[in-house]
Amino acid sequence: MSDAGGPMRLWCTARQKILDFTPGPVVSMYTCGITPYDATHLGHAAVYVTYDVLQRRLRDLGHDTRCVRNITDVDDSILAKARELGVHYLDLAAAETARFDDDIRALGLLPAWSEPRATSAIADIRGFIGMVLDRGHAYQAGGAVYFDVSTFDGFGSVSGYDREQMLAYAAERGGNVEDPHKRDALDFVLWQPSLGDEPSWDSLWGPGRPGWHIECSALALRELGTTIDIHGGGTDLIFPHHECERAQSEAATGEPFVRHWMHQAMVHMHGEKMSKSLGNLVFVSELRKEWDVMAIRLVLVENHYRTPWEWDDTRMPRAADRLERWRAAGPGSAALAEVRPALDDDLDTPTAVAAIDAAVDAGHGVGDAAALLGVGL
Repeated sequence: MSDAGGPMRLWCTARQKILDFTPGPVVSMYTCGITPYDATHLGHAAVYVTYDVLQRRLRDLGHDTRCVRNITDVDDSILAKARELGVHYLDLAAAETARFDDDIRALGLLPAWSEPRATSAIADIRGFIGMVLDRGHAYQAGGAVYFDVSTFDGFGSVSGYDREQMLAYAAERGGNVEDPHKRDALDFVLWQPSLGDEPSWDSLWGPGRPGWHIECSALALRELGTTIDIHGGGTDLIFPHHECERAQSEAATGEPFVRHWMHQAMVHMHGEKMSKSLGNLVFVSELRKEWDVMAIRLVLVENHYRTPWEWDDTRMPRAADRLERWRAAGPGSAALAEVRPALDDDLDTPTAVAAIDAAVDAGHGVGDAAALLGVGL
């Protein structure tokens, strides 16, 4: 364990600046997990590796970390994919979750403290929706329950987006802004009727299934309590997902939901962010067939988590060469004195990697410093 030194400082999305991150002995963390209908691509891996490096440094500082990473095994995306493939949605989820878990283990991630499934939380979700309704922040219409954004003064404070931006992102990211049952286009669904071939659960508001956002709020409350130290995911989740999570969580409990919001920039390919909808994906499982998995991890940590970057075919050979040089240097604690403050400075992994490179060039062993980045030598 290192000397504490100065406080860790991290960029907070909601405050739009770098702030001291000073949690207690136990750090509660929630990172939005996969919707398991396809394989793990580099964009996913970048998020989870970032949170893994953060956990490693926090543990190095003497904290205990409890990182919850959910599995969204029921939502519009997975149900549509299961319908397309002609399989049961839970069978699809099980197969893709197993493939994800294999990739994550290979990349050397610390085990999640908890990895709950959305379908495990239906009772919690129904209770949560009841709390939101009882506090006057939701309404029933068309067989569904909607969150009423007009009742929540802080809506928009996570993203900092204006109404026009929020409407655009909601339309792009499954917000169904044209739903005629909504009082406001930005209102979002908490509970919805199921289609004939979709799973359905009984509720006080009629049979149906949960909305996307409510799943994470209910799981976060169940697993970690009312207020979480740090929460995040990819920047594409800032709105609507995390904005809606915060609104409904604080509406239900009356307490702050998240102390610090931390988001991973997008990985791009051919000038566009990697996404399942565009199909411009590089899968971890495919890269593993040709390259050492620690070289894949090095590609991810050589980029700062807040800086978008472009994938190209030169990255893996460069990372493989770097890994070989680090391993040839052998064990040792060189560069730790530079890596620790770099990570405390908004998780500056590029500076940490450069410090390890310099130590290797000077003929020193760097196993301990590499391990702090999760790179096993």
